[in-house]
Amino acid sequence: MSKPSGRHARSTSQGNTQKSKTTGARRRIMLWLTFMICFTGWAGYTFYSQSVQMADKSAKLEQATKVNAEAQKEKTELSNEVERLQDPEYIGQLARKKYGMFLPGETPIYPVDE
Repeated sequence: MSKPSGRHARSTSQGNTQKSKTTGARRRIMLWLTFMICFTGWAGYTFYSQSVQMADKSAKLEQATKVNAEAQKEKTELSNEVERLQDPEYIGQLARKKYGMFLPGETPIYPVDE
């Protein structure tokens, strides 16, 4: 058998080297692509779950804000009522209106039903 010429032997080894470089590059690209797909999937899942949590918390915050506004309104009304109850004239009006009480010498006037 004859020995392969140097030129032919070199081209074969260069072909193998070139093929292994392409295979290695392709493997790295596939590994990088796999990593990016996994990372994107994880990021999407995290974004979605946090969006759902934020929507729930926003709804709770809105409800708590409404309750707080109602409580503030009631507090203001009660403060006004307490302030009016300090006035003797207002107490007299309540006594006349709710309990039918009158000051001595006052003549009550009742509406006539027809």
